[in-house]
Amino acid sequence: MADVPLLEVQRLGVAYGHVIAVESVSFTVQRGEAVAILGANGAGKSSVVRALAGLVRARGSVRLGGQSIERLPSHRRAALGIGYVPEGRRVFAEMTVRENLLMGAYLQPATAPAGLERVFATFPRLAERQRQLATTLSGGEQQMLAIGRALMRSPDLLMLDEPSLGLSPLLVQVIYRALLDIRQRGTTVLLAEQSAHLALSLADRAYVLETGQVVLEGDAQTLRGDKRIEAAYLGGAAA
Repeated sequence: MADVPLLEVQRLGVAYGHVIAVESVSFTVQRGEAVAILGANGAGKSSVVRALAGLVRARGSVRLGGQSIERLPSHRRAALGIGYVPEGRRVFAEMTVRENLLMGAYLQPATAPAGLERVFATFPRLAERQRQLATTLSGGEQQMLAIGRALMRSPDLLMLDEPSLGLSPLLVQVIYRALLDIRQRGTTVLLAEQSAHLALSLADRAYVLETGQVVLEGDAQTLRGDKRIEAAYLGGAAA
């Protein structure tokens, strides 16, 4: 099934009461790709990723490796190979770094030793702080921890919601270097990101959302030179 996309989304819609956050979004992610979902604040990026993780109700079709998953709860989607890094990190503050990471392997405890080795190789700082409480970590270290937790079971698809949010420029570069290493090792990546400059430095392709709909799509190299990206979605600013 080499020709089947790892992720195929058709006519995805999300509403919160009478407020429509995502109108009708369709896209694909091939195995080994990095794909970005771009857009201004409120465009619907986070709602798309949360819907794919099974955290909010959505209409439409979602297929993972050819299998329909739109009716599955979030833990079943995780078991099928989706790793999710939420916006704002959401680590377990009163648990240690190591305990947080082990939570990422709770569905398959036997994978924990290999998972810890993989995470500590990606983020050596977490190995140094593994006995510290998560609440004592800096924002950047907590983001490393959130990503590490999602990597514990070596997911087929790693989804990240605004991974640069609230971080200093230096820590953003650390996080994105790690993401580049993760994808170069073969993990498929889908990230929702407001900073198009950052996202397009990692992604192969991108979809731009506006008011819950895809208004622009293309390969990263083409979109990096598109003045509409700079003017309409980022004000021309680069991180």
